[in-house]
Amino acid sequence: MGHPSTHADISGKNIELPAVALNFRKLAIGLAVIGLGGGAAVGYTGAFGTTAHHFWHSYLIAFLFGLTMCLGGLFFVFVQHLVRAGWSVAVRRPAEALAANLRWIWILFVPFAVLWFMGKANVVWIWADMETLKANNEAEWTIVVAKTGFLNPTFFWIRALVYFATWAILASFFFKNSIAQDESGDRSLSSKMGKWAGPSAILFGLTTSAAAFDWIMSLSPAWFSTMFGVYFFCGCATAGFATMILITVRLTHLGALKGIVTREHFQDMGKLMWAFGIVFWAYIAFSQYMLIWYANIPEETGWFLARQVGEWGPFSFALIAGHFVVPFLALLSKWMKRAPLTLAIGAVWMLCFHYVDLYWLIMPEVPSDLGNFSKYAEMSAKYADEATHFTNPVNFLLVFGVVGAVAAGTLGTLSRVSLLPKKDPRLNESLRFENM
Repeated sequence: MGHPSTHADISGKNIELPAVALNFRKLAIGLAVIGLGGGAAVGYTGAFGTTAHHFWHSYLIAFLFGLTMCLGGLFFVFVQHLVRAGWSVAVRRPAEALAANLRWIWILFVPFAVLWFMGKANVVWIWADMETLKANNEAEWTIVVAKTGFLNPTFFWIRALVYFATWAILASFFFKNSIAQDESGDRSLSSKMGKWAGPSAILFGLTTSAAAFDWIMSLSPAWFSTMFGVYFFCGCATAGFATMILITVRLTHLGALKGIVTREHFQDMGKLMWAFGIVFWAYIAFSQYMLIWYANIPEETGWFLARQVGEWGPFSFALIAGHFVVPFLALLSKWMKRAPLTLAIGAVWMLCFHYVDLYWLIMPEVPSDLGNFSKYAEMSAKYADEATHFTNPVNFLLVFGVVGAVAAGTLGTLSRVSLLPKKDPRLNESLRFENM
């Protein structure tokens, strides 16, 4: 394997979280308190015209925004072990710390359990009250009632427990073994993590897809798409890789990891974000839309029609441009990915449009009178004034609050461990890594 790069200092403060980063952690905690507390206050008082429907959907968006960051980190970790990658060792610890948040992120889902206990969950998931659904939209109820074997409160919460437990166990497994290797240098730990990376990938795919069906797709319970799980995975990749890039760029800017993380590593992280978060996202989004448009089944097309009326039409085009067209062209050149500043700007851009994507998935409501229109023009005319309410302050308060919580958790983890898997047997390969 050769010897480590002569420019790489893999001991001392070069692989420790800079003290100034702890101040950022305090700021992150403050942001979490202000964001979540302020968002709750706005939701409770109804300020800025915020309805219960909008508040709870906005909170779901914020929760999933933070969750996808952490799931993206977990995906990166087990894939590197699965393929026995050497280049990524130098940048793997930030991903492990990001994934470690999956051990506690279930706490942010507890408000939905409280809402369910209060008998008000139908403000988010309309199938939670089938009687009201039948009274408001009997046509939709006829479809949904056939799904009650899956869409029922008991099974819903059992599945949620399985998701959170699976993610927490996987994150803990890879993180604890990686940290243990820092101390012991036991090479067999790498083999152990590689052995379990395959089953982890299967569990990850099943749980993330099912969670997407439960928490997002069932918001419109009569609608269905077999590609939706993969679409949600693309969101995890977008958020995870973008957040990893920002953490790594910031650490190097603060003076850590000198001679360890290079432009070569930034280029490969940029490739992953470009490939999964931009190109693959566009491929899945187009494929899902094209297949539903081609089949022209009313139960499927209504979901997209709701995202084409009023302000949602321009919003949808903005999503396409911002999530694919602009970043595809901006990050196509390898030089844009090799420069930390431009790569970081691209990562921030992708996180912003990942939020836009989640908002587009969750906030629109499929009109209950959709079946009454014989022509699209009639429906479009009736809902011409449909607003997105994207600029409502509650949206930003809640997402900043969740981001603050995730940032605080990540920095707290990094403050207790080395920033580098310093005894990983593939470290030398990573230190000498060069793109061809």
